[in-house]
Amino acid sequence: MTQDMQHETYPEIREAVQKLCARFPGEYWRALDREMAYPTEFVNALTEAGYLSVLIPEEYGGSGLPLSAAAAVLEEVQRAGCNGGACHAQMYTMGTVLRHGSEAQKQRYLPGIAEGSLRLQAFGVTEPTSGTDTAALKTTARREGDHYVVNGQKIWTSRAEHSDLMLLLARTTPPREGGKRTEGLSVLLVDMREAVGRGLTIRPIRTMMNHATTEVFFDDLRVPAENLIGEEGKGFRYILSGMNAERLLIAAECVGDAKWFIAKAGAYARDRRVFGRPIGQNQGIQFPIAKAYASMRAAELMVREGLRLYESGANPGPEANMAKMLAADASFEAANACIQTHGGFGFAEEYDVERKFRETRLYQVAPISTNLILSYLAEHVLGLPRSY
Repeated sequence: MTQDMQHETYPEIREAVQKLCARFPGEYWRALDREMAYPTEFVNALTEAGYLSVLIPEEYGGSGLPLSAAAAVLEEVQRAGCNGGACHAQMYTMGTVLRHGSEAQKQRYLPGIAEGSLRLQAFGVTEPTSGTDTAALKTTARREGDHYVVNGQKIWTSRAEHSDLMLLLARTTPPREGGKRTEGLSVLLVDMREAVGRGLTIRPIRTMMNHATTEVFFDDLRVPAENLIGEEGKGFRYILSGMNAERLLIAAECVGDAKWFIAKAGAYARDRRVFGRPIGQNQGIQFPIAKAYASMRAAELMVREGLRLYESGANPGPEANMAKMLAADASFEAANACIQTHGGFGFAEEYDVERKFRETRLYQVAPISTNLILSYLAEHVLGLPRSY
């Protein structure tokens, strides 16, 4: 392994994250899963160790590391059988503040986020009627003096109950005839500690996996105008520029999941004996695990290529989307192989396979569905007519 590659893969960070995750074994996650409870201790441990602030520049109290370091952290979290979904948004929402926030906003919020006294883990974009069609969102922010007055609703706003700050995308000017649908959208940083009960209502949504997701209602919520990120009306572009980071980080998580499933399936296949021999001796068991491994490795290389392009300042839209799709497919393939290898035990809570299976299934759908990625590639890479 070359020195450059050694740096790129962050062996020291990976080893340290593995040690931290060892303090949070399957029993910890199973207990939370039963109660649909938030992993506060785990998130606090990651925060105190500095892993959630790796992207924050050193002058604001972070590590100032590139996106590949954040990807390494999240991959190892998943590979250890833990769940980075409890806090991963802090990493990819950070970019909007870092790239487009004012110096005053950075000074005010980033040191607190870096030290763990503030959490930025809620991302208010999706709405019940618009889904992935972000430009069609209806939540409005009307300027009144030195405040914006926000009205509307967001859904699938994960971690809203466990975050202090929310990055919110809202319409500040109505769409104009003949204009771009993406014009007139702005990003506000909402301090939810002040907002709950004063125009902000949070309602949890129970789902098939423990993801702490919610729907959020805004009823004449007043947000100081100084909390506007960047320029009014340019918010869609700001959010879009962060989506490549989001895709790459979640792809890294899926690679970690796939590695967990493959290791789990391999260990069981070596130990489990039926008809007087280990089941891993049978090609019917071997081949699906080997195929899942090949898919994982291919996805891992695409993630690495996307990170390389991102860090060089290029726009890795195709690579980020392909990485996310291939990694989500690889983790789901590995999850299926792992359940099949375990037979009936794959459905037993104590093996953690069914829990991880439910968690990784999400990434076929979120943060963007596979079909939308294929539509993007067809239009923007292959030059086919826009399909939607």
